[in-house]
Amino acid sequence: MELPVVGDGVHLASYRPRVPQSVVSGKATGLNGSGYYQGYGDSSSVASCGSEAVTGYDTVDAPPHYDFYANTEVWGRRRRFRPSLYQLYANPQDDSRPPMYEETAGEQMGGGDSSEEDEEELKDPPPEPTRFGWVQGVMIRCMLNIWGVILYLRLPWITAQAGIGLTWVIILLSSFITGITGLSTSAIATNGKVKGGGTYFLISRSLGPELGGSIGLIFAFANAVAVAMHTVGFAETVTDLMRENGAVMVDRINDIRIIGIITVTCLLGISMAGMSWESKAQVLFFFVIMVSFVNYIVGTIIPASAQKQAKGFFSYKADIFATNFVPDWRGPEGSFFGMFSIFFPSATGILAGANISGDLRNPTVAIPRGTLMAIFWTTISYLIIAATIGACVVRDASGVLNDTISSSSSSEDCVGLACRYGWDFSECTKNGTCTQGIMNYYQSMSMVSAFAPLISAGIFGATLSSALACLVSAPKVFQCLCKDKLYPLIGFFGKSYGKNDEPLRGYLLTYVIAVCFILIAELNTIAPIISNFFLCSYSLINFSCFHASVTNSPGWRPSFRFYSKWLSLLGAVCCVVIMFLLTWWAALIAFGVVFILLGYTLYKKPAVNWGSSVQASSYSIALSQCVGLNHVEDHVKNYRPQCLVLTGPPCCRPALVDLVSCFTKRLSLMMCGNVVAAGPSPTALQEAVSERHVAWLNQRKVKSFYRGVVAAELRSGVNALLQGAGLGRIKPNVLLMGFKKDWRCVSPQAAHNYIGILHDAFDLHYGVCVLRVKEGLDASRPFQSHVNPGFDGGPESINTPASIQTSVSSSVSVDPDPQPSSVFQEKQGKKTIDIYWLSDDGGLTLLLPYLLTRRKRWAGCKVRVFVGGDTDKKEEQKEEVLALIKKFRLGFHDVEVLPDIYQLPQPGNVLQFEDSVNRFRLDTNPKQDSDSGPQRQQEEPWMITEQDLERNKAKSLRQIRLNEVLQDYSREAALIVITMPVGRRGVCPSTLFLAWLDVLSRDLRPPVLLVRGNQENVLTFYCQ
Repeated sequence: MELPVVGDGVHLASYRPRVPQSVVSGKATGLNGSGYYQGYGDSSSVASCGSEAVTGYDTVDAPPHYDFYANTEVWGRRRRFRPSLYQLYANPQDDSRPPMYEETAGEQMGGGDSSEEDEEELKDPPPEPTRFGWVQGVMIRCMLNIWGVILYLRLPWITAQAGIGLTWVIILLSSFITGITGLSTSAIATNGKVKGGGTYFLISRSLGPELGGSIGLIFAFANAVAVAMHTVGFAETVTDLMRENGAVMVDRINDIRIIGIITVTCLLGISMAGMSWESKAQVLFFFVIMVSFVNYIVGTIIPASAQKQAKGFFSYKADIFATNFVPDWRGPEGSFFGMFSIFFPSATGILAGANISGDLRNPTVAIPRGTLMAIFWTTISYLIIAATIGACVVRDASGVLNDTISSSSSSEDCVGLACRYGWDFSECTKNGTCTQGIMNYYQSMSMVSAFAPLISAGIFGATLSSALACLVSAPKVFQCLCKDKLYPLIGFFGKSYGKNDEPLRGYLLTYVIAVCFILIAELNTIAPIISNFFLCSYSLINFSCFHASVTNSPGWRPSFRFYSKWLSLLGAVCCVVIMFLLTWWAALIAFGVVFILLGYTLYKKPAVNWGSSVQASSYSIALSQCVGLNHVEDHVKNYRPQCLVLTGPPCCRPALVDLVSCFTKRLSLMMCGNVVAAGPSPTALQEAVSERHVAWLNQRKVKSFYRGVVAAELRSGVNALLQGAGLGRIKPNVLLMGFKKDWRCVSPQAAHNYIGILHDAFDLHYGVCVLRVKEGLDASRPFQSHVNPGFDGGPESINTPASIQTSVSSSVSVDPDPQPSSVFQEKQGKKTIDIYWLSDDGGLTLLLPYLLTRRKRWAGCKVRVFVGGDTDKKEEQKEEVLALIKKFRLGFHDVEVLPDIYQLPQPGNVLQFEDSVNRFRLDTNPKQDSDSGPQRQQEEPWMITEQDLERNKAKSLRQIRLNEVLQDYSREAALIVITMPVGRRGVCPSTLFLAWLDVLSRDLRPPVLLVRGNQENVLTFYCQ
């Protein structure tokens, strides 16, 4: 089916399937993929076109397909898109514009020039990059990285110290930890499609960018330094062989530097030649190491010569195996954990395959299978070598051919196992001067082997393969980190080259780092840091698996099932413990670097969303805490003003947002409510739920939720918010709204609905606050954004769908909404906050100003409390109020009694008030039908009769007089907080009530906040 481009007027009829000519002419090919499913292939027919001619079934519904879930396209065919919900349920003849989220999909699905698409499809396919399977790409790579110089030079010595039994324990314990990490890696790698980036990609996509970024950076650096470490190990071996044969270039240190730089340069050339050449080199090294193993095993079987016997080799002997099975600790490092700390680095390297995940043919299969097989076979090789070397060679030997037991000498003085085989090493054993045997000679494997140079070749293969693996791993990990742009100044090194996306700049950076450390030629203090960085990565991989499992996120569905979250946690703890057992100061450095990078990422908050387990955990914790609040009874000591703020689009009323944020930030709930008064259309719904509102709040650094609803008119929408907003006990209890200053200009129904919202809030037991600012709250007009005309709007009516349609469409733009300033963002200095506590509403009128004074920008303001009273008892009443406020511990010390609030207002102000309500007064001409008045008032409840004016005369005069008092006392205040009057429903018409609020707060320079609590205590002076 050819999908048309979504424009301003889209006819859904164009989405209806068209029957191909072949079907019409009776040439249908059936429903076995060429018929029914043909429409979802590369052709342009619709899915059900083949069945329409047969069954009359007409649909754009599509069967499941890979393209609907993939983020990338397959070369050679157009990508298919799932029909949107709007296309499925909307009227085909409807000309209305689809919602915004449909337009994007439609443009992708839509046409364009088909000839251009055909030309693109005829182009040659892009070159296929080199991809590896699980054997060559992961298993061999991991085995080469695990095997190292410790296998050849230290494992026999560890066997002599710990004995065969404890050496097996050390090997199995190390493999247990790496095996758990391998299981965790397998679980994470099979929970979705894995791209390039290896360890960094696995951790960052599981735990988020904070920990992933820090580990990725130090892991890449550790791999770069590890290149130098392995290269120096190779250079030292070559230098020693040269010195044995009398070949010296300069001196030992400079010889290591020269050989090391030449070696790493050659390795760089192999790496930059491409992954295929690097992989071939790794296979060559693997072959050399396997030949050296066979050479060693053959050497253990060949009968020992006299020269080898003098060095302690006697071939397989049961008593030698039994003697070497138990430990014989010697020297300062002679302990179980000492030997464990020396051996464990040789078990690392299990992430070498995962680090090139982008070059694997199928990472989700290759990483688990290759990593676990590598751990298994390397463990077997370590166990075999420890057992065979311990069964063939004694611990101490002199290496002197004359140290045999002759017939003339007495064998009773001979000490040691070698005495049974005609050799006397007693003297060097007692003096501690033996130079041979597995306790004293690190090259025992060379001595045992059939051909010693092959063991040297194995050492070369192990060191060079490890260096080459690290030289490839570091740029691959660093490239992915650069592309994510988590840290500044590193993006330059993320550029890709060639069909394999090779990070050539990353190779050069790794080469420079390696050369710098090779020039030191002494890495004994840096090597522990590298091991600790690797262990830190293992720990976080295990923790990632545990964390993803324990959060019970539906998105955690690894296809690899052979893992346990508790084993992963145990592995994470063990890695941390081993870090401190190896080198405690290096562990502290590793954690210090991680925390510094973590702090930087937390501060910057990169704009990435990878669906990490941290996000899932946040949801689980929040949900658990919300449910837990259901078991907590409300108490006045724990009261918090949880505010539902009727802002409309938050960007339209920044002053209202900023004021409420001042006393809710990090304290209580704030929720911005937006009612889109329109019919149930996709456009209105899109405006209500648009993410740009939350983005605006986040950009302004306001800690607030946002909730938008679509309703036929404003009052019903606000009622829905009042009843439905919140979750459990975390729900609003105070309604804040802007004053409707245009109430005399708009329709009376709008004014009536405005007051109806206040009554609805009182019915639902809400406290109510109304904010009035002299310059107005609506900041939307300068940039023509969406205006909710129910509050502080212009002359437009709330029942005008055309205006809403226009405002919605104009508010949708690529540019973010502006951030206008407001008076509540400024530092208030030494001004005053004037509280007119004229009626007791439970204490909300006092609590809100107190919360304001806790903010830095309001802390310098002096709070003044004004109360009504009598002239005769002025001082007595002042002391009573002061005593009460003191018990509340609010810190307010300035109280003033105002007896003049009960005086009559100025006649001019009374006339002004009467003029403001004249428009809504009901004409009670006696010549008219006497029944018409009540009937009209029932039809128009906002109308004011003479009886209403007379009945509420005292309250009206009081509001006029209060405004005069505010003019006299609070002209220079930063904020006026005054108790809101309440008009009785059925007694005080809505327009008269609104006139009270208007006259009370008009012509005042400071912002005025009218507050009315729900008449329940929010303050207490008791401790329980």
